Amino acid sequence: MKPIGKYILIQEINEEYKTKSGLLLSNEDINSLRYHKAKVYKVGDHVDTMNEGDVIYYDNAAGHKMIIEDTTYTIIQERDVVVVL
Repeated sequence: MKPIGKYILIQEINEEYKTKSGLLLSNEDINSLRYHKAKVYKVGDHVDTMNEGDVIYYDNAAGHKMIIEDTTYTIIQERDVVVVL
């Protein structure tokens, strides 16, 4: 399985988010954040800025979810990535 062109196959990273005062954010609050964290699973053949295994932040409005062999992935375009860690 390999994305084509500028597409990237990612897996979302689910973390607990805390405020500075130590309050845990609910899933609804987390989903309202503009950017989500994910791990790059596979990159397309025209993606030059990241590699498999990189951790990224991407625009949560981007992409589509898909289930492949009982695992949920999200497919996004390279332009939707805002930070590579």
